[in-house]
Amino acid sequence: MHAPAHGLGSEERSKAGEPLLRLDGITKEFPGVRALSDVHFDLRRGEVHAVCGENGAGKSTLMKIISGVYQANAGRIVYKGEERSFSSPLESEAAGIAIIHQELNLVPHLSVAENIYLAREPRRGFLVDRKKLKADAKRCLDRLGVDIDPDAPVRSLSVAQCQMVEIAKALSLDAEVLIMDEPTSSLTEQETRLLFKVIRDLKAAGVGIVYISHRLDEMAEIVDRVTVLRDGRYIATDDFAATTVDAIVARMVGRSLEDKFPDRTSTPSDDIIFKAEGLTRSGLFRDVSFTLRRGEILGFAGLMGAGRTEVARAIFGADPLDTGTVTLHGETLSISSPRDAISAGIAYLSEDRKAQGLAVKMPVDANMTLANMDEVSNGFGLIDFAKHEKATKDYVSLLNIRTPSIKQPVRLLSGGNQQKIIIGKWLFRKSKVLFFDEPTRGIDVGAKFAIYKIMDELAAEGIGVVLISSELPETLGMTDRVAVFHNGRITGILETRKTDQEEIMRYASGYARSN
Repeated sequence: MHAPAHGLGSEERSKAGEPLLRLDGITKEFPGVRALSDVHFDLRRGEVHAVCGENGAGKSTLMKIISGVYQANAGRIVYKGEERSFSSPLESEAAGIAIIHQELNLVPHLSVAENIYLAREPRRGFLVDRKKLKADAKRCLDRLGVDIDPDAPVRSLSVAQCQMVEIAKALSLDAEVLIMDEPTSSLTEQETRLLFKVIRDLKAAGVGIVYISHRLDEMAEIVDRVTVLRDGRYIATDDFAATTVDAIVARMVGRSLEDKFPDRTSTPSDDIIFKAEGLTRSGLFRDVSFTLRRGEILGFAGLMGAGRTEVARAIFGADPLDTGTVTLHGETLSISSPRDAISAGIAYLSEDRKAQGLAVKMPVDANMTLANMDEVSNGFGLIDFAKHEKATKDYVSLLNIRTPSIKQPVRLLSGGNQQKIIIGKWLFRKSKVLFFDEPTRGIDVGAKFAIYKIMDELAAEGIGVVLISSELPETLGMTDRVAVFHNGRITGILETRKTDQEEIMRYASGYARSN
């Protein structure tokens, strides 16, 4: 276990191998909450140092202090041998510290290139040098190995593509310290491998990388050391090679977590509750057909742009279909808008929960009943507050949502609790089929287990569950069958217990054909 050095003079520090960045005794308080208490951390040149902990452990707060978003109430930051205090992100960037935030921080109406070099555009006199701007942006994107048009408006990109733009933006700063907060949360396995190659190149160039991720299994490929925080406190620092994922998890949650996935209680039957036939939308997907059986969790797997999310959105009525039919409990549906889908009993839990799943500034109770206001209204169209309160408390209890009050603004809750609120919203609507799009993105291992358990319970009750996930271990751990997408088509529907990651990737890459 690493113990931070204290009280060394500059000459002694130099001899001892002063870290690139060191934090001593960092404490941060917000009104009524101590987010960090006496936290220690250091980062060496050319290493990847992971920071792990459950949601609310203080990881993001610590990173925001390093990057100048917040200022600590106590403690000190030593950067390149000098004590520093950053009053803003611009100040930390100027010093050579860049951060890739978990929450995307892009301007939708600007182009990819304009976002990458926002406020740093190359100029020719008083004018922006558009040619150089595009060329520089393309160079950053090529470094990541992604095919994104630098002139494309950000609003036209998928969440995964936006994540790659955020990463390209950070790389463009040529930082000495790069903080990555859940950088792979919306990336496919192939994109993650490309990112890891970039990380290795940065390590070789002497860049220090702080890496925050809930995907502990992937860390073995790139992480040198790992620091664990719990409840805003420093727990331990270890060489990653000298510890185990189980030991890290035990330190994160304060207990052993033997199983990542719950024992399945739902059993698929032959009763088909949902059927899609010949779904086509020009340029995005074509001739997509699948069935969903009672008691089953069906997985959608595939690389970015394969069509998984696009199909779910079209079924939900968020995007139009050119051709195809959707049948629920034997009835062919006519869906031209989300309102039609919701009325029929179909729900879609977006991968971007804050932008498309929640009213984050509103309280828990308002979000919980948002999709079914008729149920908590009286005959005159006014809210029956007794019904409203009871419904919210029932689902808060049912889903074990941690909130100090049903009046708590949703934005102040952890990612796992926010996801549970979205699930509760659709359960209160009495949905018959739920499409979960990346439901565990950016949430910790304990919260993931709780979401998995809810999904299994829903399937056991006869509610149709479709899991869209870029994490193959999650797909294999939670589904009964998996429909694999490639280039807008389903290339195979595999029985999960008879397949593995390699076979799924063959279908996802187009190297295998459906029987």
